[in-house]
Amino acid sequence: MAKRNTAQGPLTPAVLHILLALSTEERHGYGIMKQVEADSKGAVKMGPGTLYGSIARMMEAGLVRESGKRVAVGMGDERRIYYTLTGAGRAALEAELARYRGVVAVAAGRLAYGG
Repeated sequence: MAKRNTAQGPLTPAVLHILLALSTEERHGYGIMKQVEADSKGAVKMGPGTLYGSIARMMEAGLVRESGKRVAVGMGDERRIYYTLTGAGRAALEAELARYRGVVAVAAGRLAYGG
């Protein structure tokens, strides 16, 4: 199946939150879920179905990949798979944030002038 270029259009909220969670460091699934919850101050709680379904699509699209990072044996999470952004994932995140900044600028301008 061909990779989709998701940098061209708006990202889903789940994909945006996952990219944001991975923007600072590699994380495993549970770590991503906890980071999304922290980033949204508890407003977004991503379940495993949404998370892993989104990650599968994001891997197919080339936005994230499995990382080589593994925790030392005996630390309790040897089976966890860590994920990291690809260059395309970082570009998609930057494009989405630029799109949001543009929308915010338009809204701020309209609110400043009453309409």
